[in-house]
Amino acid sequence: MKKTLINFKAVKNFSRQLLMELLGSILIAAGIYNFALQAEFPMTGFSGISIILYQLFHIPIGLSTILLNIPIALFCYKLLGRKFFVSSLRCMVISSLIIDYIAPLFPVYEGSRLLAALCTGVIAGMGYSIIYMQNSSTGGSDFIIMAVKALKPYLSIGKIAFLSDVGIILIGGILFRDIDGIIYGMIVNYLFAVVADKAMYGMNAGKMALIVTRHGKYICDVIDSVCQRGSTILKAKGGYQEEDKQVVMCACSNKEMYFVQKAVKQADPESFLIVLESNEVHGEGFSPLQLGERETKTGSGIL
Repeated sequence: MKKTLINFKAVKNFSRQLLMELLGSILIAAGIYNFALQAEFPMTGFSGISIILYQLFHIPIGLSTILLNIPIALFCYKLLGRKFFVSSLRCMVISSLIIDYIAPLFPVYEGSRLLAALCTGVIAGMGYSIIYMQNSSTGGSDFIIMAVKALKPYLSIGKIAFLSDVGIILIGGILFRDIDGIIYGMIVNYLFAVVADKAMYGMNAGKMALIVTRHGKYICDVIDSVCQRGSTILKAKGGYQEEDKQVVMCACSNKEMYFVQKAVKQADPESFLIVLESNEVHGEGFSPLQLGERETKTGSGIL
């Protein structure tokens, strides 16, 4: 029975990941095919490098793409593990098929290059961030981005992606003598970095409340009844009258904080409440974000 439950959970997790990969791939395809292609922005990633190598040394684009992918894929397999490697291959196939067969079914934007750049950066940025949040990638330069993230975990995905593509955009724009293309390419690259970071790291964002009160345990019970969030009581002393007080600390979502504020003020009108922004919250009740991390848990599962 226990094994059946474990298998059911594995199937559920795999189905959710596959659905997210499909959604992310659709957004990426729309950004690239329906907006960026017609605007002729300088290509980034391995495609951009392959075009540059073709212009400089006449190396076939397909061959250079394969040659670039092989060592990077082997390196990432060793660094990030089998699960990341397999899910990236699967996502690479899914995104390629959607770009070739699904995206052409939708209209291609033929208007302003600036609007095309804005749409490309936002839409593709959302698509890539959804895939990255599954601890997966679309292959190519994504392998490098996730490898750097694993080696330098304090760097954000957006910053790594931005820095990795700046040189490719500059060289491609210079070779094709398209200064406007460089500018638009930088706009796309910057928007992608900002959207990716906001989407991924914003998931764990929230608010933290510091409630100065004489009734710490009662306030904790009120918070638990309102939003089922745990809280911590800290001992404190007033700076003016030096009377003993308590500070209740609670982290919760933006929506929950509204109800916490309202309930605390009703429960203890004399309390002093401070609300702080929390860029990231980790722990029970908050979904962990795994980016560029090797799978360490063992057990049965579905890839």
